Amino acid sequence: MTRDAAVGGGVLYVVATPIGNLEDVTLRALRVLREVELVAAEDTRRTRTLLVHHGIRTPLASYHDAVERQRAPRLVADLVAGKRIALVSDAGTPGIADPGYHLVRGALAAGVAVVPIPGPSSVAALVSVAGLPCERFAFEGFPPHRAAQRLARLRALAREPRAMVFLEAGRRVGGFLDDAIVAFGPARQAVLGRELTKLHEELLRGTLAEVREAVRPREPLPGEATVLVAGASEEESPAEAATIDEAIRAARAAGKGVGELSAEIAAAFGVPRKQVYRRALDLGRE
Repeated sequence: MTRDAAVGGGVLYVVATPIGNLEDVTLRALRVLREVELVAAEDTRRTRTLLVHHGIRTPLASYHDAVERQRAPRLVADLVAGKRIALVSDAGTPGIADPGYHLVRGALAAGVAVVPIPGPSSVAALVSVAGLPCERFAFEGFPPHRAAQRLARLRALAREPRAMVFLEAGRRVGGFLDDAIVAFGPARQAVLGRELTKLHEELLRGTLAEVREAVRPREPLPGEATVLVAGASEEESPAEAATIDEAIRAARAAGKGVGELSAEIAAAFGVPRKQVYRRALDLGRE
């Protein structure tokens, strides 16, 4: 090995892999994947495709969420014994919304060298082309799967001044956008990236309401989406961010009943629930 290797011991390489296009991998990553004794992969099938594409025959071992805690100690033992191991996820960087924490933590505790091999990132890719103020941004990862918990999480971020980046499964992105509209208001700017770096790469830009309407006729979206939501401006207040009428219409379009949406919107806008309830009924009659 080259200078990446530790003297007299194993090395754990945390290797970023392409998020779509197989050409988006660094020369250093390819060298490391070729020279290590083992590649611990979140999905061995996807990683094998990458290795075969680049003519690499390094053995693979499965290392995903369900087995991470059980397999990390054995891999750490191999590292302590002098083995060189590369850790990879399905796409992007291990440990960032992907398995990796337990193995890295165990290796460090055992005195094993842990070396980052940086590369592709859906977060960096989307932020770079968003066209929104992103000098500072917060990576929020995957929101909770349950609607009530997801909405609570988003409401807690309503006054966050930094842009926010979320990851979401395509089948749930519609529900995420519905809740984002309630929490941030339909007029908040956003960008949704789908199939980033792949053949059918797509970027949807506009207000949250506009992005939601663009997604609606195509649900469920395949794969995963990366969503950037603009931060709250200093001048923005809930009343200025969007009208209650817009929030009601968006919630009704999402299939929510008057009682449910009234409670959610009242909390988001800081107004009496009865006021929202009566307005929702009026809009329904109109």
